Amino acid sequence: MIHLPLTIKETQEGLKEKKFKATELVKEYIARIKKYDKGLNSFLTVSEEVAFETASKVDQALENSGEDAFGKYPLLGVAIAHKDLFLTKGVRTTAGSKVLESFVPSYSATVVDRLEKAGSILIGKTNCDAWAHGASGENSDFGPTKNPWKRQYVPGGSSSGSAASLAANFSLITTGTDTGGSVRQPANFCGVVGFKPTYGAVSRYGVVAMASSLDSVGHFGRCVDDVRRIFEVTRGEDGLDGTVKNSKFEKPKSKLKIGIPKEYFIEGLHKEVEKAVLQAAQVFKNENIELVDISLPHTKYAISVYYIVQPAEVSSNLGRYDGIRYGNDRNSFGDEAKRRIMLGTYVLSAGYYDAYYLKAMKVRSKIVADFEEAFEKVDAIIAPVSPSPPFKLGEKSSNPLQMYLADVLTVAGNLAGIPGLAIPGGFSKKALPLGFQLLGPRFSEGTLFHLGELYQKAVNYVPKVAF
Repeated sequence: MIHLPLTIKETQEGLKEKKFKATELVKEYIARIKKYDKGLNSFLTVSEEVAFETASKVDQALENSGEDAFGKYPLLGVAIAHKDLFLTKGVRTTAGSKVLESFVPSYSATVVDRLEKAGSILIGKTNCDAWAHGASGENSDFGPTKNPWKRQYVPGGSSSGSAASLAANFSLITTGTDTGGSVRQPANFCGVVGFKPTYGAVSRYGVVAMASSLDSVGHFGRCVDDVRRIFEVTRGEDGLDGTVKNSKFEKPKSKLKIGIPKEYFIEGLHKEVEKAVLQAAQVFKNENIELVDISLPHTKYAISVYYIVQPAEVSSNLGRYDGIRYGNDRNSFGDEAKRRIMLGTYVLSAGYYDAYYLKAMKVRSKIVADFEEAFEKVDAIIAPVSPSPPFKLGEKSSNPLQMYLADVLTVAGNLAGIPGLAIPGGFSKKALPLGFQLLGPRFSEGTLFHLGELYQKAVNYVPKVAF
């Protein structure tokens, strides 16, 4: 009997000590998906045959090389599921849209390829809001994903299936994308760790684009150590994404300061969310981390700027799906995709470009400057991820503006291109996950991981799954 859930460290120790085989792990994950996922809809494609084939190779590598195999393959035996924006050679990739419902790519994304070469085992492709357009997981053309903790609630979006499947214990790690909070928010709603790297730290080659100046490839794991291990494999230049640069893990300072931005504790912030963040801040204080009150004055404009810049880039990126190469025409676009295409086309049109897009980019530079000024005083920022705990399915779907406000505490990090780490921090009175996020300067991933691991050690964190 395999005692799940497992972290990467626990999985590999179990394989080393021959407590179980990789094929046995895959069998367990696949069985759980078949038994429970009909009620969650977290997977769009389960690659059972591929998973068992890869797992057999893992077992053979361990048989031949023993522990030495882990030196060559740092993620050997780790079961992974990819958000269905990531191209996977020979395995269907839909982007959560009917436009691509039959599309099977002929090559894999850089991230997929690197994780595969590191020894991971592909379990399948997870559900997501179509084209990554959404904050709740309700905009997939293949039906909404449900929160495994309480199925009448949303799991967050757009990387809904990646977070929900991990919380349901269907795999060990998952991937996602974060354009305005689409890794951090579902991680927060599902009670798992979600990591958004610095813009330009991880290649987006082979990942279906949403908004190219905002998109970041992200990772989900059961603990901070899990996402750190994934990032060590995925980061760095590949020669295929011109925005990516190599960076070093900087050793954290001996004396760290964390900023508390007053603008993130907005009117309407749910009391339980606020309490969870402030409790986490107190944990850091008890660990001799200095807390500093800071201000990010242009944060109040972030959501407005984001919903000008993002639709503009969406309208451009979706122009390639003309129905000739991919089979279905643009009539297959859902309501949210059409809405963003129209908004984006409008703000880029003659006569409105200067009034909207150009002005938004000027304000974006001020948001960047706010963070740069703050990071001269502190090494990281602690803040809520979402204004509220998970909300009910259908509660906001009829009001797009209300739904967009769900991103109000995450989009500024994307506009600035800085890394963010979402960490579980307990549960609400309704037994729904709560948490917080840490934000840092560009390429300060090492500091964020250090702080995250410090927190989890201090609270004796034990990963939890919904069932």
